[in-house]
Amino acid sequence: MTLPVAVVIPSYNRQHLLPQAIRAALSQSHIDKVVIVVDDGSQDDTHAAVAQFRDDPRFCLVRLARNMGTARAKNVGIMLAGQRAVTFHDSDDLPHRDKVLRQARVMAQPNIGADPCLNWPLAHHQPGDRLQIGLVLTHHELLMPDGRRFEIRRDLSLVDDVFPNLQMGSTVPGEWTHVNSGLFHPQLFQRLGGFSDCIEEDRELRNRIILSGEVVWTIPDLLLTKIETEGALTQDSSTDYQSERRKQDRQRVWQQVEDWLQTRQVQPCPVDLPEGAIAEITNPACLALSPALATDATRDGITAALRSSQGQRHG
Repeated sequence: MTLPVAVVIPSYNRQHLLPQAIRAALSQSHIDKVVIVVDDGSQDDTHAAVAQFRDDPRFCLVRLARNMGTARAKNVGIMLAGQRAVTFHDSDDLPHRDKVLRQARVMAQPNIGADPCLNWPLAHHQPGDRLQIGLVLTHHELLMPDGRRFEIRRDLSLVDDVFPNLQMGSTVPGEWTHVNSGLFHPQLFQRLGGFSDCIEEDRELRNRIILSGEVVWTIPDLLLTKIETEGALTQDSSTDYQSERRKQDRQRVWQQVEDWLQTRQVQPCPVDLPEGAIAEITNPACLALSPALATDATRDGITAALRSSQGQRHG
């Protein structure tokens, strides 16, 4: 039996792209799904752009009180997904129709075992253990603003921050987008928490997942097209890969790797959202509080936001 899924779409000033992204998510062949758009304090007309989907019982808009950054927007989606597995689609992503279904079916496999020919104690398992898949990735293609196209298929580059010497010959250095294609088991967030509040949030979570011994499965098919647009964080000079802000975040990530090399321990990152983070929730009936690792204040805040939205719905 496949897990129910929440497709979380974080968005900031993307009214021109959101309808296409929402249709693609709602059109996924996996039956048991909800689509959660987290509007990160947009200044454009996002509210009007998504109005056409408001009556769909599978759709929810969560509007944040102010712009809080991609990591916190994703964390809001995690905290509202209940017991569902979670995948994150950017507003300019084009997923294959069967992407989520294939990931969910892989994750639901009941008899995945730890093969004795591999060094499982390093990942906190023993040979012969039954394994729970924490994350299912897919290969994907990446379209750049200058028209170049790359197929992201390099599974080994999931360890690029630990073994950069495995990256030689790569046309795109590192594998910073790969985790974006993933479907996350809800228990993974219980163990490790959510995204760190930085602009290298995907890279940091990816490393935490791998170094903690979570079981990662990769579907070797191109099931997602990621389109780099001129307005993306990675294209803006203040947040691109050579920006001072991103360089500082990379140093934080690399320090965590160094700490792991010394201790073989990974510190979880509880979701910690500011008070009053959520300004509005439409269709709260399709949402529920997640068991993800979070601060007490965050859990209380999410619970209060859900109750307030449910009360307004029935008022």
